[in-house]
Amino acid sequence: MKPNIIFYFSDQQRHDTLNSTVMPNLTDFSEDGTMFENSFTCQPVCGPARACIQTGVYASQNKSYWNGVALSKDFKPLAEYLNEAGYETAYVGKWHLASDRIPLAGYHFEKEAIPEDRRGGYKDFWRAADVLEFTSNEYGGYVFDEHNEKREFSGYRVDCINDFAIEFIDKKTSDKPFFLFISQLEPHHQNNSGHFRGKKETIENFRDYPIPEDLAFLKGDYKEEYPDYISAINAIDENLLRLVNTLKERNLYDNTVIIYTSDHGCHFKTRNLEYKRSPHDASIHTPLVIFGGAYKGKKKDDRMASLIDMAPTVLDLAGIKIPSHYMGMSLLRENQRDFAFIQVSESQIGRAVRTKKYLYAIRARGNGYIRHSANVYYEDYLYDMEKDPHQKKNLIKSPEYQRERTILKEMLINEMERANEKKPIIKPAKTARRK
Repeated sequence: MKPNIIFYFSDQQRHDTLNSTVMPNLTDFSEDGTMFENSFTCQPVCGPARACIQTGVYASQNKSYWNGVALSKDFKPLAEYLNEAGYETAYVGKWHLASDRIPLAGYHFEKEAIPEDRRGGYKDFWRAADVLEFTSNEYGGYVFDEHNEKREFSGYRVDCINDFAIEFIDKKTSDKPFFLFISQLEPHHQNNSGHFRGKKETIENFRDYPIPEDLAFLKGDYKEEYPDYISAINAIDENLLRLVNTLKERNLYDNTVIIYTSDHGCHFKTRNLEYKRSPHDASIHTPLVIFGGAYKGKKKDDRMASLIDMAPTVLDLAGIKIPSHYMGMSLLRENQRDFAFIQVSESQIGRAVRTKKYLYAIRARGNGYIRHSANVYYEDYLYDMEKDPHQKKNLIKSPEYQRERTILKEMLINEMERANEKKPIIKPAKTARRK
């Protein structure tokens, strides 16, 4: 019997928020599943990260380099593989892959219903908005259904998006297995205010929550924003429990696998002028747990894992052959990757590799909102994660690490070429960055 698969996706969630204080339920669920300790995004910005999941290839291949690039039709989307295998496919929440980035040209569905041919193959149930932060605030708004009808909601947005997912489970009558993708907007900041908004009832519970050490030594807005941020993540955890209880009530849990992860992390304006789009761990290190009644795995896994591994893992769970063009590998198998590869866009034209021991990053000159790649890059950051886990000391100009830089540079160039990028010229850093 094919398992049901639920992909539960948060937005802008740091890896270190997966703990028994903030997410007690997911922490408990991980005891019967697998918590991946070294999980990293391949693109620390919303739209491109989502495109990588739905296509199984890097942004340099699917062309979603920036927010506001519709999902490529050059690659069969993930949901189509599951449709063909007899799955019902459902999507709830933030999509961010239908509208075009040019303001006065192309197609725009930021506040409108998304046409069926721009929904990535999700065909049986749809409760989504392309840019959910434009159709709602933290306590109300609307999404659209599969018939393009507006579905309004009132209440804390995390609860309401989860309610739509439960609606799908409650309405399901067929014996077909299902693939349900739940895309929460939280804990992402509110675009109209630039601030994070937690659940009113719990914000005070986290007023004295400790600031992570990788933030505390830098200037940023974490002191005023962190209680709301943590409260929002805690609300997701509560809703994850509600979802699991619904599955158990419907006798579906024993045949279900749940993947929980996020598109990228958050550095609270410490590494650049906003919240992400940086090669630092605050931006790229994400939570990842796989659990459920139909999942068997060890409790903790310290392998390197990447967001690019999500599509092959989903197909492997469904018993579907993994396409040869996919860039990731199934986490159900004993694969070992040496590093995670990160492409950074918009804030910069950047590339990085993260191994267990090092973070090595390069940057090209120019505007990352205009150009997405370059022929020439400059070494930008090097951190020794064993000696400096909070990335306080940039070693990119240190002569003691020349050998490591050479090895990491070759590793990065090889992966850039594998991702259909031209072989770059990488020059030494002219000035070391302070942060």
